[in-house]
Amino acid sequence: MLCIHHHSTDPYFNIATDEYIFKHIPEDCFMLWQNDNAIIVGKHQNTLSEINYDYVKARNIHVVRRLSGGGAVYHDMGNLNFSFTKTGDEGSLMDFEKYTLPIIEVLQSLGVNARFEGRNDISVEGKKISGNAEHIFKNKVLHHGTLLFASEMKNISEALRINPLKYIDKAVKSIPKRVTNISQYLNKSITIDEFAEKIMAHIVATNPQAKKYVFTAADLEAIGKIRDEKYATDAWNYGYSPDYSFKKGIRTKGGTLEMNLDVEKGVIQRVKILGDFFNKKDISEIEKALEHTAHNEMAIQAVLNQFQIDDYFINFTAGDLIESMF
Repeated sequence: MLCIHHHSTDPYFNIATDEYIFKHIPEDCFMLWQNDNAIIVGKHQNTLSEINYDYVKARNIHVVRRLSGGGAVYHDMGNLNFSFTKTGDEGSLMDFEKYTLPIIEVLQSLGVNARFEGRNDISVEGKKISGNAEHIFKNKVLHHGTLLFASEMKNISEALRINPLKYIDKAVKSIPKRVTNISQYLNKSITIDEFAEKIMAHIVATNPQAKKYVFTAADLEAIGKIRDEKYATDAWNYGYSPDYSFKKGIRTKGGTLEMNLDVEKGVIQRVKILGDFFNKKDISEIEKALEHTAHNEMAIQAVLNQFQIDDYFINFTAGDLIESMF
């Protein structure tokens, strides 16, 4: 087993790294890594229905879709992530307890009464400290999990908070759970780096074939290519979302406005705008222009730039319309 302590904090690069070791490194691997502020959504989720868009935008929080299923999670530098890749028999690859066991052993050695609970969590006193997800292809599994060590709990709750009335879709919604930090339960205070070292030492000690591995220049170049072409793109992070209908109302000095969208494969198909606003020109021109536009801010802004918005929505701005669409 190759043991990697990956020191990048770029969420796009790190999620690409998970794919790279899964698809391009034949040996079994274990990796520790951290992401700077990011929301990581499950492969089958509707990204926009999982995030507090305004909060995420204001704080420049990265949003990345991962390769595995499961729910959305928030990562910051108080969170440590771990990944296993392993080749085995097709029928016995999915095993959340197996891959969380060494992590639980380390936690218990530090005085944390951690246990595996539910479908894919590690908990302490009924509170979640680790969420885990898996992706299987043929005879190989990628298992990765979070470890909330000293994360900002306010950011977790705010970044993932969303108005349930805004979206109607068939995607899998994340289930809110009470979460807590590992650092609160330690017998002796340690840093997150020391915590990572203890995990890595335990993995090496309990796997006779384990050896440390550092990515080569060729590895990093290949990972960067996956990052740029897939994980840093709106097409993957937003466009891969299932079809959904969106509805949101806002109030401005020009009156109230209700935006209704039907979105397929990340592209707006139908638009209906309602409200008590006044207009000079027919708003159907803007509704029509927004059809077949990607449901992302840059693409919508480009369409709205073609219009004098105040002619269609008196005392409204393009920014007001954009606010109503997320």
